Amino acid sequence: MSKINSIVDLIEAGIRSENLRQKTIADNFANLETPGYRRVDVEFKELLDACSDSPEKVDFSEVEPETYEPRQTPIGANGNDINMELEVGQMIKNSLRHKAYIRLLSKKYSQIELAINAP
Repeated sequence: MSKINSIVDLIEAGIRSENLRQKTIADNFANLETPGYRRVDVEFKELLDACSDSPEKVDFSEVEPETYEPRQTPIGANGNDINMELEVGQMIKNSLRHKAYIRLLSKKYSQIELAINAP
């Protein structure tokens, strides 16, 4: 696999992660008042860290984000641990990361196009 493909695969994996995170944040918001609902988040950075520490070559197109329940926020009277302020903050950070990944991918494709069309 070429270095360019690897970079594009890594950026696309990041986009998949942020898409899934956006869905989990929306689910968390939708269940703000649901008794017993536990907050869900996405584990992706940890997966990338494990891949980069691996001595074997990693195909980033196969790295998939995973959802999990962090169980770190306080539980309310109804057994629900959704904190609206936390979710809003997560949504803002997620949107910024998603925009950054999209810009990186766009830049990478522009570079490829420049290389193809070079005289």
